Amino acid sequence: MKYRFILLLLILLCLHTAGAEDVRFGHFTYTGADDYFAANPLTEPGDYFNPVIAGWASDPSICRAGDDYWLVTSTFGYFPGVPLYHSRDLVSWKHVANLLSRPSQLPWLEGVSIDKGGIYAPAITYNPRNKTFYMITTCVLNGKEGGSINFYVTAKDPRGPWSDPILLPDVEGIDPSFFFDEDGKGYIVHKSDEHSPVKWSNHRALSIIEFDPATGKTVGKPVKFKEEGVGPEERLERNEGPHIYKIDGKYYLLAAEGGTNWVHSEVCYRADSVFGPYRRWSRNPMLTQRLLKPNRTHPVTSAGHADIVQTPEGDWYAVFLGCRPWNNGEDQLGRETYLMPVKWSADGFPYITQCLDTVASKRNIPGLKTVQKPGQTGNFEWTDRFASPSLRPEWMGLWGDPSPFAKTGDGLRLTAAPADSKSGKTPAYIGRRIQHHKFAAETEVSPAGADGVSAGMLLVKNEQRQLFLAVQKGRVALYKLGKKKDNTLLKSAPIPSSVNGSIGLKAISKGTAYDFLYRLPGGEWTMLAADIPAEHIATQRGGFTGSTIGLYATSAPL
Repeated sequence: MKYRFILLLLILLCLHTAGAEDVRFGHFTYTGADDYFAANPLTEPGDYFNPVIAGWASDPSICRAGDDYWLVTSTFGYFPGVPLYHSRDLVSWKHVANLLSRPSQLPWLEGVSIDKGGIYAPAITYNPRNKTFYMITTCVLNGKEGGSINFYVTAKDPRGPWSDPILLPDVEGIDPSFFFDEDGKGYIVHKSDEHSPVKWSNHRALSIIEFDPATGKTVGKPVKFKEEGVGPEERLERNEGPHIYKIDGKYYLLAAEGGTNWVHSEVCYRADSVFGPYRRWSRNPMLTQRLLKPNRTHPVTSAGHADIVQTPEGDWYAVFLGCRPWNNGEDQLGRETYLMPVKWSADGFPYITQCLDTVASKRNIPGLKTVQKPGQTGNFEWTDRFASPSLRPEWMGLWGDPSPFAKTGDGLRLTAAPADSKSGKTPAYIGRRIQHHKFAAETEVSPAGADGVSAGMLLVKNEQRQLFLAVQKGRVALYKLGKKKDNTLLKSAPIPSSVNGSIGLKAISKGTAYDFLYRLPGGEWTMLAADIPAEHIATQRGGFTGSTIGLYATSAPL
C-alpha cells in the first residue's frame, strides 16, 4: 500500500510537470429549502424532524457509551468510508469523523459499482469489558472479480484513530454485526451466502459465530440461525442486517426483511440462548410502511433495517432507514436515517409500528428540554471556504481518496486529473450528500478556463447518470453524462475572451427539475438551462445510494 501511495505521488508530479492545471474554487454553499420543513417549524421542547439525518444515510447502526450516542451509515463506492455521527439527545447529530479515512483501511474500492458495491451496512458496537468500540462491515466487490470481504476495525476513542482492517475469513456473506454478552464472550451474526435459486429453510440465511475479544478472532464455525416451529414448506424470506441484544435475560434478534424497497420491513425474534432456537413474534413485522396508501401526503416509505439503543433513563429508541419519495416515487435523496421510540408488546417483544402506524415527519420526545439543532435535517445552510488544512469530513471522493488532488487553505485548488467521473478510477471530485428535494448549491471557479480542462459542479447518482455544469475554455457548458462515452451537451454559453476573474456557478433543485445558472465577474446571474429533469440522477432507477453534488476538475475529454 505504501508503494501505491508513492506511485500516486509520482503520477501527480508528472502531471504537474506536463502542464496539468490547478483550478481554484473560492467556496461551496449548499442551502436546503424543502417545503415541509419550512411549513412546520420546530417550536416545542422535544420537537424533531424525521429523518434525523436527511439525505443519503442508509443502513444506520447505533451504540451508546455513557451519555454519548454514536451512529454510522453505509458509503458503498465512496471514500472515506463510514461516516461517524455524534449526539447527546438522539435528535441533533453532528458528522464528526469518518472511520475508514486512510487508503490502507479501504484498498478495495477501485472499479466497484458506486451504488451497488463497496461498503455495506456497517455496525458499530461498544464493548464495556475492554472499553473498545468495534465497527464491522462488508466490502462488496461486484464490478470487479465479485465476492465480498468482511472485516472490522477498533478504536478506544470513536473519533479515531481506528485500526487497519482485521479480516474475518470465517464470516461469509454480508451485514455482520457484533454482540458482546454479559459473560465477556462475543458473537457475530451475519447474512450467509445462499445458493441461487434459494433453497428454502428455517434459518432465513442468517448465521452466528462466536468471537473472542482477547484474540480478536472467531471461534469455531458459524451456526445457522434456527427459527422454531417452521419448515421449508413456508418458503420464508431471507433476512439481512441482523442485530442481537440481551434484554432482561432473553436474547432478541432483529433483522430486515423484504428487500430495500416499498415492501421493506423489520422483524424480531426471541430466544433463551444466543444460538437459539429463536421464535418469531406473532405480530411481525415490528416496523413497516408497506400497508399505507402510496399517495398519502409526505409519505415515508421503505422503512426497515433497524438498530435499537437504550437511554441512560432506560427508554429504548430505534434508528432505521426510510425514503421520502417525490415525483411518483422518484427522488435524489436515497435512504435516510429515522428515529422513533420502541414500544413493548404484552408478550415482551419490541416494536416500532403496527398496522397503519405512520413514520411521521415531525415528532416530539417528552422531557427533552431543547428542540433539534439544524445541520443534518430541516432547512439549513452549509458553507465551506476551505480555510482548514484538510477537507471537512462531509466531503467524499469516488473509488478512493481525493485529497492528493485537493489543496485547501486559500479556497480549494483541484488538480485537473485525467481520470473522469465514470472511469472507476479516483477523479478530482469532492462531493457531499444531497439532503433536500429543493436546494441551491453555489461556487465560483477560476481561472475562466484552460485548454483541455473542464471544471465546475458535478451531480452524481452513479457511473451512468451524472450532470456536469462546467467552465471550459471560452464557454460555460452543461453536460448530461451517461454510459461510457455517452455524453450529451445540453446547453452552452460563450465566455468573452476579455473576462478575467472567477465564474460563478449555481444549481437550483426544484424537486423534479433543475435550473443551472452562471455569473461573469461583476455581473448578475444568467440562466444557462432551465427545467432539466432531475430524473437522470433520481434514485428510483436502482442502487442503494442517494445523489451527491460537489466540485470536479478533469482533463479527460467530454
